[in-house]
Amino acid sequence: MPELSIPDAADRETLGAFVARAVRLDGGTFVRLRQRPDSSVPVVEAWVSTPFEVLATRAVAGEISPPDLTVSGNELLAALTVAGGPVMDPGPARDMMWHSELPASSRWQLVDELPATVISDLADKGVTLAKDNVGPHGTPPASLMDQAVLTVTGESVEVKVQMRCLFALSGMGFLDASVADDVVRVTATDSWLRIDARYGAVLKRRHALLPLLF
Repeated sequence: MPELSIPDAADRETLGAFVARAVRLDGGTFVRLRQRPDSSVPVVEAWVSTPFEVLATRAVAGEISPPDLTVSGNELLAALTVAGGPVMDPGPARDMMWHSELPASSRWQLVDELPATVISDLADKGVTLAKDNVGPHGTPPASLMDQAVLTVTGESVEVKVQMRCLFALSGMGFLDASVADDVVRVTATDSWLRIDARYGAVLKRRHALLPLLF
């Protein structure tokens, strides 16, 4: 039987808030729990695929068995908030329901650090605009989500940040513009863009995968 161990109550609350946000965005969401390899202390990474086609993740101190497991967001949320306790059953394995690629454990290059207030303001403006332009599935239209709202340049790399990334940051509650001098960290690999905010990170492939030809 799967087992999730999170000794600290604050970490359980943190993971519960993360899962609750994901379930609020998509009531049928699934959460992938992975034991972080090569960590000096046991760390569990939680991953969700948001409706904005952007991954969101949050890590807490703990252990998951088996070390890579996908479960129902609703069942995990119940285990975290209703059952309580440091050791819990996260729900039965739903590994076949996870369809998103995760980035490889490669070296992330820092592109830049931006004021959280700037990112929060852009996200708020995007949300306001989206409310007036709701798509057929209740989400912002693809033209708005695909819009590049920021170009972030580092020493040897330039990345474009699409509005969908800011929607995911806002929807998952990762931003907190009220914290003075808070920053949002933008890193990248050849294939992926990652944006780390105070309460979690969002990730998106920088280039679309080529379709398979048969």
